[in-house]
Amino acid sequence: MAAAAALAAAEPTTAMPQAAGAGGPAARRDFYWLRSFLAGGIAGCCAKTTVAPLDRVKVLLQAHNHHYKHLGVFSTLRAVPQKEGYLGLYKGNGAMMIRIFPYGAIQFMAFEHYKTLITTKLGVSGHVHRLMAGSMAGMTAVICTYPLDMVRVRLAFQVKGEHTYTGIIHAFKTIYAKEGGFLGFYRGLMPTILGMAPYAGVSFFTFGTLKSVGLSHAPTLLGRPSSDNPNVLVLKTHINLLCGGVAGAIAQTISYPFDVTRRRMQLGTVLPEFEKCLLLNIHLCSTHFVPRIISALWGHTLRGLLTVLAV
Repeated sequence: MAAAAALAAAEPTTAMPQAAGAGGPAARRDFYWLRSFLAGGIAGCCAKTTVAPLDRVKVLLQAHNHHYKHLGVFSTLRAVPQKEGYLGLYKGNGAMMIRIFPYGAIQFMAFEHYKTLITTKLGVSGHVHRLMAGSMAGMTAVICTYPLDMVRVRLAFQVKGEHTYTGIIHAFKTIYAKEGGFLGFYRGLMPTILGMAPYAGVSFFTFGTLKSVGLSHAPTLLGRPSSDNPNVLVLKTHINLLCGGVAGAIAQTISYPFDVTRRRMQLGTVLPEFEKCLLLNIHLCSTHFVPRIISALWGHTLRGLLTVLAV
């Protein structure tokens, strides 16, 4: 998600010693994790609420909902309010809000933790440690919050008059009872993990690179003093937004085939062609995606990864 990349904006670029009399490092550390949790969660909630209508349209079209599969993006945006009312564009948004707060917060905190861990324990720094930390943070957040994503997608795919689930709690109970207990909430986890690694890694890597290059070559034009520490330069708000958008767009494009596969598997039991779809996705993941992903990572080249995802 683009919001994940934007969270990297909180990372100081150049830290200078604090002036005497200012709050010491220990005082700031006391509230660091709380501030990180709140900042990540609130930013994620705001971003996802803003794009919720587009997100619902994406779910409907990815899984070929029979009411809208013949339409395009803008046609579906017009058709949903006509059939389900304007609130229909926000169907599943409640589950999304419950999920996105811990997701954004966990990803933000995990990125900082993994970045420090990789630097101190492995001695890796620069672009590589941002890529590794971003990938690990993304996977951690996905695994922790995946059941909520499953419920959100099931609710978003429903069309007025054809409800299988009456709400979030009912969806949890139904999936647990009819789809194999707790494991039923992790349908489609494999393509999710395979897609999240390049997504989070590329988003953090791209954002961090754009930020470093911008502040290094045009600090006056692109940067401003941090409100927490005037000696630290951060990106201006509109530049920060632009860099986050570019990073998110690049990462989404690279990982999009995995996202389609995940959605089809998450919605497997409510799709008419469930058995055929499930078997096909398992076959694709086991015989095509996994071996090629391993091959690309073994080569340690982005070109290899792009080739794999293009197959």
